Amino acid sequence: MASLYSALSLAPRPRTPPFLRHRRPGGAPAAASTPPVADPKCPAPTSRVFGLDRGRPIDRYFIERFLEAQAADIRGRVLAIGEDTYTRRFGGSRVRRRDVLHLWPEPQATIVADLTAADAIPDATFDCFIMTQTLPFIFDVRAALRHARRILKPGGVLLLTVPGISQVSRYDAERWGDYWRFTPQAVQRLLEEHFSAEAVRIATYGNVRVAAALLDGLAQEDLEPGVLDPVDPDYPVLMTARAVRTERGRRGAES
Repeated sequence: MASLYSALSLAPRPRTPPFLRHRRPGGAPAAASTPPVADPKCPAPTSRVFGLDRGRPIDRYFIERFLEAQAADIRGRVLAIGEDTYTRRFGGSRVRRRDVLHLWPEPQATIVADLTAADAIPDATFDCFIMTQTLPFIFDVRAALRHARRILKPGGVLLLTVPGISQVSRYDAERWGDYWRFTPQAVQRLLEEHFSAEAVRIATYGNVRVAAALLDGLAQEDLEPGVLDPVDPDYPVLMTARAVRTERGRRGAES
């Protein structure tokens, strides 16, 4: 995987827009090895790996703000996709047991299963399910959400993030597929098929400048302070959702 994040040799941008910068937080200059921003006349992006070769990916700023705000939900037995980094970081001592779901056997995986056909996972197992940036790579999102609700305990919480505006993830597309980008309305309707409407809370992050920067493959370190925070609902770079398993979902799903 590391080879995918190698820096691209791109021409420097002759003029820097005011919302970009080339300095690290605190005013320190960017590392000399950080690739330059692409020439605006060049059709190639600055980075094809979401800015991982430059610094911290832009979408992670929103994901981590969301999880920090919902940290109290990350408790008891917690399931995450792929790795338990966020379970450890935001759950801490509130977590009794950490589980990791992966499609294939991996060192961190405690459960190997396809979330769209996860009948082997018992009902009402988890207090919290952290599902960040996963649904784009699952074709049958309805089946995945049905199982996500089923394996939560009553009162358990799904913490979900999905992209709205994003490049294709070539790494994922070549392994399990990259199928979807979402809108707030789509996320609301999909979740309300399995969770009651009053148990679902959705938020949107991003604006046109952030969308442009993310599509160009820039990192958080490339942006001026304050650019990430304003929200324009017409440019949903990322959506978050908190959904609680109640006694009955919108369509009468049994608890």
